[in-house]
Amino acid sequence: MTTPVCTSADTTQFTAYVRSKGPTLLRTARSLTPNPADAEDLLQTALTKTYLAWDRIDDHRAVDGYVRRTLVNTRTSQWRKRRVDEFSTDELPEPATAGPDLVEQQVQRDALLRAIARLPPRQRAMVVLRYYEDMSEVQTAEALGVSVGTVKSAVSRALGKLRDDPELELSVA
Repeated sequence: MTTPVCTSADTTQFTAYVRSKGPTLLRTARSLTPNPADAEDLLQTALTKTYLAWDRIDDHRAVDGYVRRTLVNTRTSQWRKRRVDEFSTDELPEPATAGPDLVEQQVQRDALLRAIARLPPRQRAMVVLRYYEDMSEVQTAEALGVSVGTVKSAVSRALGKLRDDPELELSVA
């Protein structure tokens, strides 16, 4: 069985109808489904069905009711089919890949620099050389002209002060 094709006069009438009633019909479709994109798809499907039946509609003043009935029936059919490819779950299928919070990192970095600035000059120099310049204990001792034991004990005391600093919320190793 072949579907009759609308004539150009029918197409012109249908186009004029869609232009005049489209926004109203879209509001109706949006009231039938919560997702705006689904509402647009629903309206498109209903208008396609209406276009195919356009030549069979005797009273074109009743087209609004026909399209609304088509919207409701199409939405009901979609609801009954319950698409298999969509499942609601409590957990996301993939873990969120949120990057590091750059603002929080900067806040921590600023707090750490303020805490280091409060250390005595000698401890501050040793911490900076050891952890910011990535020098070994031996290299730090040579750079400051002190013994390796002095570097170890001074850095240990400095890290203890940093751990106890109330402004810092991070763990210093």
